[in-house]
Amino acid sequence: MRIRSTNNLKPNSTRRRGSAVMDAALVFPVLLLLTFGCVEFGHFFFIKHTMQGAAREGARAAITPGATNTDVTSAVQIAMNAAGLLSSGYNVQVLNGAGTSSVSAASVAAGSPIQVRVSVGWGSVGVRPLGLIGTAKQVVGQTVMRKEG
Repeated sequence: MRIRSTNNLKPNSTRRRGSAVMDAALVFPVLLLLTFGCVEFGHFFFIKHTMQGAAREGARAAITPGATNTDVTSAVQIAMNAAGLLSSGYNVQVLNGAGTSSVSAASVAAGSPIQVRVSVGWGSVGVRPLGLIGTAKQVVGQTVMRKEG
């Protein structure tokens, strides 16, 4: 039985290592793009979820008897402050149930729907490592609840 020498394998193993470096150099940029894209979209969905929660808190304040638009704005402000987005330039709207016109929370009749919408431009809150989501994109959270009476 003849045993092969390991000297013949060394030149081939050097070539294989070089090919692994080249493969890594080709794959690494794709992995970076995927990673930064996931970070950007993950942050977008965090902001979207925060807007939805702030709108829900505003709607809870709006449905109580005797509530005013100031109460709604204050509830939204507390929720946004808790998320660290107080100075992001968000907009709060109190609308009728269909969302077609602004109303005063105090003037909505008991049992009628009232909608609270919180919106902000992505350019003022977004982490944009790749710029996949444009700065003009509006992130909106809205909730509709019935006025208590």
